[in-house]
Amino acid sequence: MKGTVFLVIFLLISSFTFGQPGYSTKSKKAIKLYENAQLLLRQRKFPEAIEKLNDAVAKDNDFLEAHLKLAFSYELLRNVPGQQKHLEEIVRIAPHSYKYKNVYYSLGKVYFNTGRYEESAGMLQELERMGISNPRIRADVEDLRTNISFALENIKKPLYIHPEALSETLNAFPLQYFPVLTADENTIIYTARSGVSFSHDENIMISEKDQSGQWKTPVSISPNINSQFNEGTCAISADGRTLIFTNCEGRPSVGGCDLYITYKTGEEWSVPKNLGENINSISWDSQPTLSADGRKLFFISDRSGGFGKRDIWMSKLNADQEWQKAVNLGPGVNTKEDEVSPFIHVNGTTLFFASKGFPGFGGFDLYKSELKDGVWMRPTNLGYPVNTHEDQVSLFVSTNGKNGYYSFERIGKDGKKQSLLYGFEFPQKGILDNRSIYLTGNVYDADTQEPLDAKIELFDLGSEEPLAIFTSDPVTGEYFSILNEESKIALYIEREGYLFESQSFDIKVEDSDKIKKDIYLKPIKKGNTVRLNNIFFEFNSAQLTQSSETELNKIVSFLSLNPDVKIMISGHTDNQGAENYNLDLSEKRAKSVYNFLIQQGISSDNLTYKGFGESQPLATNNTEEGQKINRRIEFSIEEN
Repeated sequence: MKGTVFLVIFLLISSFTFGQPGYSTKSKKAIKLYENAQLLLRQRKFPEAIEKLNDAVAKDNDFLEAHLKLAFSYELLRNVPGQQKHLEEIVRIAPHSYKYKNVYYSLGKVYFNTGRYEESAGMLQELERMGISNPRIRADVEDLRTNISFALENIKKPLYIHPEALSETLNAFPLQYFPVLTADENTIIYTARSGVSFSHDENIMISEKDQSGQWKTPVSISPNINSQFNEGTCAISADGRTLIFTNCEGRPSVGGCDLYITYKTGEEWSVPKNLGENINSISWDSQPTLSADGRKLFFISDRSGGFGKRDIWMSKLNADQEWQKAVNLGPGVNTKEDEVSPFIHVNGTTLFFASKGFPGFGGFDLYKSELKDGVWMRPTNLGYPVNTHEDQVSLFVSTNGKNGYYSFERIGKDGKKQSLLYGFEFPQKGILDNRSIYLTGNVYDADTQEPLDAKIELFDLGSEEPLAIFTSDPVTGEYFSILNEESKIALYIEREGYLFESQSFDIKVEDSDKIKKDIYLKPIKKGNTVRLNNIFFEFNSAQLTQSSETELNKIVSFLSLNPDVKIMISGHTDNQGAENYNLDLSEKRAKSVYNFLIQQGISSDNLTYKGFGESQPLATNNTEEGQKINRRIEFSIEEN
C-alpha cells in the first residue's frame, strides 16, 4: 500500500472548511486573503493562491484553515517539504483536535515516504488513539503499518553495495534511463531525452566499450528506429539481434503507445514493425523485456482485465514465429497498485520489476519473483539500499548476477531534474538463484575463412532434450546463446554444402562467465573429415550408449540429405592397453556406428568402416585430456 494522501486532504477540506460558521482566526485581513485564495484555487491558479495563503498565515500563523489549504496545494504540486511544513503546523496548533485528526494520517504518510519510519509510526499511533471512522483510511493505515514494520526491520540488514554513476560519456544528456545491456556487458542501450520536459525529443542510444573497457560516445541506435517522434523504453535479446521498443506517435498503431520490433543483420537494423493486436491494445502498452532467446515478451499495460492499474503481461512466440495473445501474469505478481519496468533475466526464471503493491520502503520498490513449476512465486523485496524511500523503477542484472544497472533521479546543482545511469556490484552471493553463462563464437568456411550463416542446435546430452535452435549472423558469422544449467552440452552446426560440426562440453557456471568457440565448417568434398564428439561407448566395450543417439541421428540426417555422399567410419583409441586389443576395439566401435546407420535405412553402398587403433593420435597420450581426444569416431568423405 503506497497510495496518495489526496483523499485525506480532500476529506479535511470538505469537512472542516467549506460551510463552517467561522474560522480559527480573528484576523479580517487573513480571512480576506484566504477567501481570495479560495477563488484562485477554483481557477487552478496554484502559484497565485499559494502566495495569498502564505500572506494569510503571515498575518496569523495559527490560521488552521490556511495551513490546511497550503498543505493541499503543495500536495497537488508534489512539493513534499511544503506539504509537510503546513501539516506539522496544524499538529502544533491543534495537537489533540478530533476535528483535524486525519492530519496525523497525512503526516504519517509524508514521514513514511521520506524515510522517517519511526515518526510515521508515531503519527499513526496518535490517529488510532483518536479513532478511525473512515474504512478506506483504516485499511490504508493497516497497510502502512505493515510497510513501516518491514522497513524498520530490513533497514537493519543492508546489502553492502556501492552504486556509482556510470561514465560522463554515457550520462551526457539531461535525462537518461532504462538501461539494458548485452550479455557480455560490452554494449549498453538506453533511452535519452534532450531536455527535462515531455516536449523534448526522446531517442534510443547505444554505446560500446573500447579495447580498454571504456564506454564510447553514445550514438543513435539507428535512423530506422529513431525518428522525429519519441522512441522510449526498449528490450534486447541476449544476442543483441532483436529489439523491441515503445513508440506513441508517428507510426502505424493499435492504441496510444504501442510496442514495435526490429531485427539486426550485420550492423543494420530493419524497419520496425508494430507487434500487432495480440500484443498491443487501445490502452497504454510499454516497458518491454525479452527473454534471452527472444521468444517470451513481458511488458506493462493498463488495459482492462488486469488486477490493478498497470500490470505485467506476457506473450510467447510460437513455432510459426507468431506472437500469441498476451496474457496477464496473474495475481501472484500483479497487485491493485502499479507494477512497472519488468526485466526477465537471461536465466529465464527470475523476473525483476517495480511495484507499489507489496511491503516496501516507500514509493516504488524493486522486487524479484522466481518461476517454479510454471508458477511465479510471491515476489521478494530486493532490500536496502537497492530500495529506499525514494522511487526505484528499473533494474538490469548481468548474466552472471554480479552487476546491477539502473537509472536514478536527482536534482542537479542547477536546480533542474536529472536522471543518471548507475551501476553497482551485488554482494558475493549475488541476487540470483540460478546463474547463467553465455556461449559465443563465429562460424567460418574452413577453406576461405569467410563468415557463414549456419543452423546451430544445442542439446542436453543427459536428457537428450533440445535446448536451443538459432542461426549465426549472415554477415559476421557470429552466434550467441545463454546456458543456464550445469550439464553436458552437445553443439551442432550445419549448413547446406558443408559437413556438420559437433562439439561437446561441460557447463560449470562457477568456473567462467562465458564459453567461446569458433567453428570452421568443411565443404563436402573428398578427403574432408568430421570428428564425432558426441558418440559414446560403454567402458572397454563397443556398445553405444543412449546419449550417442542424438549425434548418430545427425549422421543419418546428413546422409539422407546428401544421398550421393559415401563415407568411411573410422575408429580410434588411445595407447592404453595392448596394441592388438586397441585395434580390434576400434574396429568393433566403428562397426557399431555402421550397423546403427544401416538399421536407420542408410544404404551399405554409401558406408565403409575401419579401425585404426592407436596408430593415428591427434594429441599426446601422456595426459588424460590427450587420451580423451584420441579416443574417437570420425567419418571422412570417400566420394560425393
